[in-house]
Amino acid sequence: MILFHYHFWTNRLEETESFYKGLGFNVIQRIAIKNGEAVSYNPPLSWEDFRNESPLFRIIELQKGKVNLTFGHGKRPIFDHIGFLVTNDEHESLVTFARGQQWGTEVGERRTFIHPPFRLRIELQTRQDVVAEDSELSIQKMDIMLKDRKGLDEFFKSFPVENVIHFRNGDTNHLLHVLFQGKVEKAATDPNDVKVTLINGA
Repeated sequence: MILFHYHFWTNRLEETESFYKGLGFNVIQRIAIKNGEAVSYNPPLSWEDFRNESPLFRIIELQKGKVNLTFGHGKRPIFDHIGFLVTNDEHESLVTFARGQQWGTEVGERRTFIHPPFRLRIELQTRQDVVAEDSELSIQKMDIMLKDRKGLDEFFKSFPVENVIHFRNGDTNHLLHVLFQGKVEKAATDPNDVKVTLINGA
């Protein structure tokens, strides 16, 4: 069970994309909703090509190494969920556990969401192609602030994560800090007030 993903809703989409591209991430897709239908603005299109249209992006997906990030249009930055790469057996065990706790579950062909009482959605992903096979970049640690910790300890005691996740109490849910291991060293804060640190793991 490997932490590989996080998602924000934000009103700072272009700035967020630019920030992570500056860290070496590649844009995989940009999908907006227009007149009730999905419209693609994927590369090689750039913001210069469509900025004047002010598209409402449902998702902008970026990827580098073993990390996958997504962002969507929102009125303000909201930390929505984290995602784990899991085996089929882990997926079955996690869903069974969640249902046994009477937590909400959404099982889909492409991904599954668990809705625990600590109000941070958890994505389960069995498709390995959402990340690269190389180890160019990986998530080593996350610091997460949660307003409600109900059910948190039971979940992570039952299903240990290879990455390090620190939780702290706060007045809202927010991703405070992400530590990436890659091939360069850098520290910065993204447009959604997430502190990002890269360390050289070579």
